[in-house]
Amino acid sequence: MLHWVYESFFDRFSPLRIFSFPSFRILGATITALAITWLLYPWFISKLRQKQVGERIREDGPEGHKKKAGTPTMGGILVIIALTVSTLLWMRFQNPLVWLTLFVTVGYGAIGFLDDVTKLRAKQVGGRRGLSEGQKLAGQFGVAGSAMALFFFGIEPRALGYDMNLYVPFLRVDRYYVVLPVLAYFALALMTVVSTSNAVNLTDGLDGLAIGPVIIAAATFLLLCYLAGFQIYVEGVTQKPVVVANILRIPKIDEVVDLAIVCGAIVGAGIGFLWYNTHPAMVFLGDVGSLALGAALGAVAVFSKNELLSIIVFGIFAVELLSSFIQRTYFRWSGGKRIFLMAPLHHHFEKKGWSEPQIVVRFWIIAIILSLVAITSLKLR
Repeated sequence: MLHWVYESFFDRFSPLRIFSFPSFRILGATITALAITWLLYPWFISKLRQKQVGERIREDGPEGHKKKAGTPTMGGILVIIALTVSTLLWMRFQNPLVWLTLFVTVGYGAIGFLDDVTKLRAKQVGGRRGLSEGQKLAGQFGVAGSAMALFFFGIEPRALGYDMNLYVPFLRVDRYYVVLPVLAYFALALMTVVSTSNAVNLTDGLDGLAIGPVIIAAATFLLLCYLAGFQIYVEGVTQKPVVVANILRIPKIDEVVDLAIVCGAIVGAGIGFLWYNTHPAMVFLGDVGSLALGAALGAVAVFSKNELLSIIVFGIFAVELLSSFIQRTYFRWSGGKRIFLMAPLHHHFEKKGWSEPQIVVRFWIIAIILSLVAITSLKLR
């Protein structure tokens, strides 16, 4: 909105030019989201307590989790509000990539909200708590499929400089890539969003465990998106802007720089939430928050053409998802045997005697290392 103010009234008030700078709008979105969450969570947590929106703990979970029962959940609602409001305030309204990312984020938040609400009902819905796996997956594929269908078959991505090349991390984009048919790329994009969303949801099992890597991943993509869309004029050297993406040999897509605003909003909202989610947590994300944040990160990875690189950035989430998949598959094939003491992986370490803060901080450290590895791909090409 502030960029629209600049476009509409710059000729009357030149200081509005500051709203045209992506770096300023990214910083503005980050601070706005941080202020909304940090200041409003005490009030929001008290409202959740009044509504008795408390966490239910699985009976077969670690013994230490029983004391978490009743802790307010669905705190991700405020994260989504902060993310959406700050993005709308600082984005360029003409940017289709940001609108599609917000659509996916809010859509997945709605699915998580329905799941959380049905879990919290006194009586089970249809004989089970929450939405079934099939219902959740149907909703997730429906929302992501709608957004990606609009992007690939409606907007015409090539008009934005978006090609069907799948780029390999650490290799030059002008030499090493795989050209995919549009339907194959559509399927890849769909799976990226759905898998990332579910991976973040599975990771959200300890105080601060999911939101920490979410902040780290969002900060990493903030840098990648900013550099991919950044242009600079070198006075006296050339009349045309120098495209940083061409220098770094990374994918360049028109409009992608505004995705850094979304990432900044995630960072700000995440930090504000983490203030109240650190051990012992005063509030939990709930499915409404974890599904939405995972979907937002997955969409950013697709629209910035970092699908394969995101496997490194989302390494913690990927391992958590893989450990759960391996455990369930092996359990069925072996007739009841297990590979891990408990899945997802963070519960395995709990069963081995690691304390909750130990697991969380060590996972954060690994997430930081993986993001640094991903950032080095900017130069090792």
